Amino acid sequence: MNKSILITGGAGFIGSHVVRLFVEKYPNYTIFNLDSLTYAGNLENLKDIENKPNYTFIKADITDEAEINVLFKKYQFEAVIHLAAESHVDRSIEDPLAFVKTNVIGTMVLLNAFKNLWKADFRNKLFYHISTDEVYGTLGDTGLFTENTSYDPNSPYSASKASSDHFVRAYGETYGLPYVISNCSNNYGQNQFPEKLIPLFINNIINKKPLPVYGDGNYTRDWLYVQDHAIAIDLVFHKGILGETYNIGGFNEWKNIDLVSLLCEQMDMALKRPADSSKELITYVKDRPGHDLRYAIDASKIKNELGWEPSVTFEQGLKRTIDWYLDNVDWLQSVTSGTYQSYYDKQYN
Repeated sequence: MNKSILITGGAGFIGSHVVRLFVEKYPNYTIFNLDSLTYAGNLENLKDIENKPNYTFIKADITDEAEINVLFKKYQFEAVIHLAAESHVDRSIEDPLAFVKTNVIGTMVLLNAFKNLWKADFRNKLFYHISTDEVYGTLGDTGLFTENTSYDPNSPYSASKASSDHFVRAYGETYGLPYVISNCSNNYGQNQFPEKLIPLFINNIINKKPLPVYGDGNYTRDWLYVQDHAIAIDLVFHKGILGETYNIGGFNEWKNIDLVSLLCEQMDMALKRPADSSKELITYVKDRPGHDLRYAIDASKIKNELGWEPSVTFEQGLKRTIDWYLDNVDWLQSVTSGTYQSYYDKQYN
């Protein structure tokens, strides 16, 4: 099996969990973590493995074609697990070109470097592209996204990810590049940057700040515990069929307002505050443009073919997440930078 593995975006939220799993589970693999360390990348996420003999960190930008080509030639990456991406929908509305640059051009740079290095012999090589369920667009009150659902992205973020998915498949068809793709639902868990709903609201409840809920709060999402996602990525990497797509979901739909209410209840218990005190912080704010009503993934393919399914209920995973943030308040404070605060104020105030 592949020995020299490049994981892009490995200092970010999902990436750090995947890097740790591969470094600890596969000591015979050499794991290279490439990250540009933007606001959401944090090497503190990987302090516990930074001195492992099979782990190397590389600070680089996937859009830097010259540097990426040098790195591929130097380290002879036999597999790529591509997680690096701009991923926040609100930020994509604010600056769509940044998302095109990272998510589309960055993916193209990686594809070209991989293709040019191994085009003479693709045997035992793999380009694994991690994407999102948002490429499928929006659902009504019923139905689920499957691997055969037509693409219909509605935000600059989802459009950029849809484009990168298409390029990966095109390289497979045109050049014979060996690939797999997975599309996941909303991740939550430890080490997530506090621009996403759950850590944002945990941080705001700690500090008794408003909890901004878009629109009427009835937008529905499927939620996936990040450690379960890392295990799924491991399975797809090792057992997935080349050229196939796997949807990874938590079998776990929640309306935003119901999720926020549950989070408030668990936070009040954890902080020993009066019941419902955190719910008083809920503040409805102007809806964002192009807000998709509902996402829901049918993850039966990965369950039936690879034997994966979530290991925790949402209530269990949420409690673990809350406990981690309350035990790591210093981490939370360190990543809430001035730049982030300015963005937050502009977006929600």
